Amino acid sequence: MSPEPHGSTPVATAGKPPGQRGEDVIHNIGYRNYEGPRLGRGYARKSLFAQSLRGAYGLGRSAKSKVLPMILFAVMCVPAAIVVAVTVFTKAKEMPIDYNAYVIQMQPVIGVYIAAMAPQAVSLDLRFRVVPLYFSRPIRRGDYVGAKYAALAAAIFVFTATSVLILYVGAMLAKLDFGDETKGFAYGLVCCAVFSVLHAGLALTVAAATPRRGFGVAAIIAVLTIPYMLVSALQGITASQDNTSAIGWIGLASPGSLIDGLQSKFLDGTHAFPGGPPDLTNAQAAAYAVLTAVLVAGTYALLLRRYRKAGL
Repeated sequence: MSPEPHGSTPVATAGKPPGQRGEDVIHNIGYRNYEGPRLGRGYARKSLFAQSLRGAYGLGRSAKSKVLPMILFAVMCVPAAIVVAVTVFTKAKEMPIDYNAYVIQMQPVIGVYIAAMAPQAVSLDLRFRVVPLYFSRPIRRGDYVGAKYAALAAAIFVFTATSVLILYVGAMLAKLDFGDETKGFAYGLVCCAVFSVLHAGLALTVAAATPRRGFGVAAIIAVLTIPYMLVSALQGITASQDNTSAIGWIGLASPGSLIDGLQSKFLDGTHAFPGGPPDLTNAQAAAYAVLTAVLVAGTYALLLRRYRKAGL
C-alpha cells in the first residue's frame, strides 16, 4: 500500500486562534488499497527458495560473503580436475576413484561448507527477528521450513555433484566404457542427493536452535565431525579384534558413516570402514535405510516445532 496525502486540517491550540503560529495540524495521509496481482503462497515459496539458494553461495550479497563458499567450491572441484588430468594423460583404463568414494572422502570440506552456510540460512532471520515478517502473509510455517530445507539441500547437492560431473566428463574424455561410467555417474548423483537431504536437515536443526551464527557454525562442525571420528576409532578397535560383524552396526552412529554404508550397499560402492569388513548384511542395510528416513523426517518435524515455539 502506498500513502496518498489527502490534505491537512488545522486545529487551534488553547488560547490561540486558528492559522497563527504554534497551531497543531492533523495530517490525514490516508492509504490506497493495493489493486495489483496477488501471486500467492507458491510464488512466495519459490522466491524464498531462490533467495536462500543464492545466499548459500553469496550471490546477491557483498563480495566478502562470496569468498568462503567460492574458495570451498574450488577446493572441492580442483582434486576432481586433477584426477581427470591424470586419467587422461596416463591413458588409464579406469578412474582412480569411484564417484561415490570421492564424495565420502571429501566430507571434511563439505562439512565446513555446510557449517558455514546453514546458519546463514536461518540463524540471521532469528537473530534480527525478521521471520514474523515472512508470516505476515501469505506463507505459513511449513512453507518457510520447506523452502529453507530444500534450498540448503539443493546448495549442498550442487556443491557435491559438480565434482562428480567433472569426474564423469573426464571419464568420457579418457574414452572409458560409456555404460559403466554412466551407471557409476548416476549412482554418484543419487549418493549426492541422499547426502544433501540428510545433512541439510541435521545442519538446519542445529542452526535454528540458536540465533548466534558463530555458535551455530561450531555446533554443526561438532555434530558432523566428532561422531564420525569416534565411529572410525571404534570401528578400528573392533577390526583389530576381528569382530567384523559389529563394524557395520557401529557405522549407524554418525551421519558420514551412515551415508558410507548406504552407498556401499545400495549404490554399488565400496565403503571406507576401517578393517575392510565384508558388505553390510541385509539387516544392517535395512537399519541404515530406516535410520536415514527417520533422521530426515525427524529433523523436518523438529524444525516445524522450533518455529512454532518461536511464535510463528
